[in-house]
Amino acid sequence: MSKNVTPYKDSSLSKKEQVTLMFDRIAQKYDGLNRVLSLGLDKGWRKKLVNGVRKQQAIDILDVATGTGDVAIALSSISSVRIEAVDLSAQMLAVQAKQLDKLQLNERIKLQVADAEKLPFKEQFDAVTVAFGIRNFANLDKGLSEMFRVLHPNGCLYILETSRPKKFPMKQAHYIMSNVIIPLLGKVFAEDKSAYAYLGESATHFPDGKVMCNKLQEIGFTKVTHRPLSGGVVSLYVAQK
Repeated sequence: MSKNVTPYKDSSLSKKEQVTLMFDRIAQKYDGLNRVLSLGLDKGWRKKLVNGVRKQQAIDILDVATGTGDVAIALSSISSVRIEAVDLSAQMLAVQAKQLDKLQLNERIKLQVADAEKLPFKEQFDAVTVAFGIRNFANLDKGLSEMFRVLHPNGCLYILETSRPKKFPMKQAHYIMSNVIIPLLGKVFAEDKSAYAYLGESATHFPDGKVMCNKLQEIGFTKVTHRPLSGGVVSLYVAQK
């Protein structure tokens, strides 16, 4: 059963407003800390997502909750793709913009502040990607429905998201990482205890595995697949419109 988890428990702001504020605050240190927390495995997870998009031969791609651009930049390794990248956090996009300038990718990746639950696009994409972002949606059903809407028929949605390992010792290690290590490192390095406590707690309570697959099918997706990675700490979901 999923639980509505918010970054700042005493705040009167909506979850969407809290999430935006949180990522604006941690944007400058987000990439470095995430490399540490994932033990460097995040690059391999993204590679598997990108390989799926490459195999699909997608041309027009939307990267939702793009953040600092790890997935969008990785997708640019596929020749001839056109990438739209959206996020609620202007500060996260500012970090990505600097990376795009450095890598000379400004013409291939277009950035825009936008809400995943109200995407400013028509039915125009061959693939939609979202990595470690859907658990931050205020309304999961609405966000998934919007990504479904903007896909061409037979287009595919690719989701990378944290999941809960079911077997020893990964199950116990995941609990310690989510509830102890992530909040502690966030407090020390990101100077926002609430932000990284939220990231750990949201990973623990977010629906995964069969529950997420069922959710995607309810939205209207078909050919839904679920691939656990690294012992189940992360899952790659692929679903077709």
